[in-house]
Amino acid sequence: MADEKTGSGEGRDAIVPVVDARTRSMIHTVRGRQVMLDSDLAELYGVETRTLNQAVTRNPDRFPERFCFRLTKEDAEVLTSQIVMLGAELGKRGDHWTHMPRVFTEQGVSMLSAVLRSKTAVAVSVRIMDAFVEMRHFIVDNAHMFEQIREVSRRQVEY
Repeated sequence: MADEKTGSGEGRDAIVPVVDARTRSMIHTVRGRQVMLDSDLAELYGVETRTLNQAVTRNPDRFPERFCFRLTKEDAEVLTSQIVMLGAELGKRGDHWTHMPRVFTEQGVSMLSAVLRSKTAVAVSVRIMDAFVEMRHFIVDNAHMFEQIREVSRRQVEY
């Protein structure tokens, strides 16, 4: 029987891009976790950042630290450098933060759809979950290649 995603009989799921590049570019790495900024999520959900953060504040039991946390100044500097590397138009974002933003892990994004309670929130959450999964598959599928690159770099340093 042919694999639904690849059309082949290999039985192994291939990475099929299901998410637009813009959504993927909103996922960053902070403290070793893949996260999204509150302002980016608010934009995707079509609500104000303030509204999104109020929903989180009103439901603290749904958002433990492993789901959502505020950035520290150091986290913000790391994140700003990631954003600058992604594109010049995104690099100005960190310049106007008056409060440290919240960031949400994959589980936090999932929980947001429950507290925002709209069809848009559910649809957007599904799209974001797909982006997290797609990125995780990419990392796993390319782990061997990344290890080879590290080995080549190590050998270059030795020579």
